[in-house]
Amino acid sequence: MRGRLILISMVLLVAGVVFLTSEISPVTASVSQQPTVPLPTVTSTPGGPVVTVISGEEQLVSVRSGPGVFYDKIGVLLAGQQLPAKGRSEGGDWILVEYPGVAGSVGWVYAPFVSLTPGHLPIVEPPPKPTALYTATIDPTLAAQFISTAEPTRLPTYTQAAPLVIPTYTDASVGGIISKFPMGLVIIAIAAAGILLGLFSLAQSR
Repeated sequence: MRGRLILISMVLLVAGVVFLTSEISPVTASVSQQPTVPLPTVTSTPGGPVVTVISGEEQLVSVRSGPGVFYDKIGVLLAGQQLPAKGRSEGGDWILVEYPGVAGSVGWVYAPFVSLTPGHLPIVEPPPKPTALYTATIDPTLAAQFISTAEPTRLPTYTQAAPLVIPTYTDASVGGIISKFPMGLVIIAIAAAGILLGLFSLAQSR
């Protein structure tokens, strides 16, 4: 009985060692396969011309549906962001870039806000210009209230004034014979006559 228990114990011990060995060996193998140096990160760069948003006063560059400010704004680009370039406008002022997430996955950016790597960009036909949401109309009846027509008026006619008549004056106190003598002599004669009359009257009173 004792020998049988020892045999069973030996069998269980061997089975336990085999089981532990099978569990530990894969872990050891996986640990030994780990690299000891960091692997380089593989990054892909877009082929062909690339635009880079210039860092400056314009921190956000608008992306539009066409080459012009009258087209709808469909997104923005940050300073330093890079996108593949697909084409350019006829004047070269706008560049067509790859812009995922919008219709057609392309958009237009203003050329002075980005730098372009050397490369040939074909001229791309712009999309149709957007139509206005509403057309401004003017009510002719309302406009007529603010339109006034000036009626012609006759200018006053110029009538020449009558010629100016300058009157002439003559000394009416001097006339006849007296006008032939000087006024000073006449005054002296009158004064002398007055003196004589005074002396004559004085003599009569005595």
